Amino acid sequence: MKVVFLLVPQLHLLDLAGPAQVFSTARDFGLDYALHYVAEQDDVPSAQGVSFRRTGPLPALDAADLVVVPGWRSHGFPDNGRLSAAARAWLGAHHAAGGTCASVCSGADALGQAGLLDGRRCTTHHLLQDRLASRYPRAKVLKDVLFVIDDRVVTSAGIASGIDLALHLVATRHGPGLAAQIAREMVVYARRNGDEPQDSAMLRHRAHLSDVVHRVQDLIDARFTDRLPLRDLAFAAGVSERTLTRAFGDATGLTPLRYQQLLRLERAEHLIGHGATVEAAARAAGFEDARMLRRLRARP
Repeated sequence: MKVVFLLVPQLHLLDLAGPAQVFSTARDFGLDYALHYVAEQDDVPSAQGVSFRRTGPLPALDAADLVVVPGWRSHGFPDNGRLSAAARAWLGAHHAAGGTCASVCSGADALGQAGLLDGRRCTTHHLLQDRLASRYPRAKVLKDVLFVIDDRVVTSAGIASGIDLALHLVATRHGPGLAAQIAREMVVYARRNGDEPQDSAMLRHRAHLSDVVHRVQDLIDARFTDRLPLRDLAFAAGVSERTLTRAFGDATGLTPLRYQQLLRLERAEHLIGHGATVEAAARAAGFEDARMLRRLRARP
């Protein structure tokens, strides 16, 4: 599976490095990701003074591949971010063929140039949101969110939010267990403010320093569809059930069972959002039947 970064002159280093680190770490954990860095010129200067050399021209893509456009230095989207007709057509064709196109910060403008924001929800850096809405009036620009996913068009607020976006994509494609491992490897435990589609229980409840609780969360993340009795979790952590319950509550505000339910609910919501029935989503997420899923979805 290819992850292709489309480099634009004056790109921001962290807009590129954050997502690239996530997918590179995913590869270290055994996923078959091939990272490519493409551009419309051989050398691409960054906003921070480091130059990049492209690994190749715009490649042929499969539907499973991901294109990411990092943001660039922009004050109202200057002309340095303009794509050629060929690049715009390449982005549009990839999405039309079933592929996913993502952007970080001002990279949303590249997706807009390709017509991918029309009729879709999107976001960008808070200083650019009004300009994006003005430039692409058919887009619905959401404010004060980390990232937005709408029909395989993924846009993020910028800078470090590209890491949140990439972790979410890994969790969606490969499950929360692996994404949690990558987050821990990158020392990314906390999730910042965002709307519900961006909210991840996997990371939202990782903002603590309890190694015992992290170990139990790793186990639940990897096997959230399984039945996991408290005694088994406590045994795996090397503590008593009472100690685990207390430590888990102190660190996360939840019981281990409630944490597992949130992971199942998120997985089910994702499947439902992609066309699965409630019954099918409940089974795939580990619920015995759809009744519990319906009760959890009805909670405020």
